Amino acid sequence: MTIAQTPPPRDRALGRGVSNFIPQAASPADQAAAALAALHTVPVQVGVLQAAVVLLENLTPEDDAARETVATTVTLLRTAMARRD
Repeated sequence: MTIAQTPPPRDRALGRGVSNFIPQAASPADQAAAALAALHTVPVQVGVLQAAVVLLENLTPEDDAARETVATTVTLLRTAMARRD
């Protein structure tokens, strides 16, 4: 007689694996860009994308790299919203 083994219990909460894709030592703008990249294949309501664009456009980053990251992210979000149709 064969007894099926039960899988071991999860040692982490569901969804915590996404944090592995977000560099913890990076700037907040880079972390936001990584978070968006990690969610690339997840369906998102267009209103969430629109809100993200508004919030990002109202940021006033102090360094050029952060400004560039914000601009790139806004462009990617606008592209994603345009593709939904």
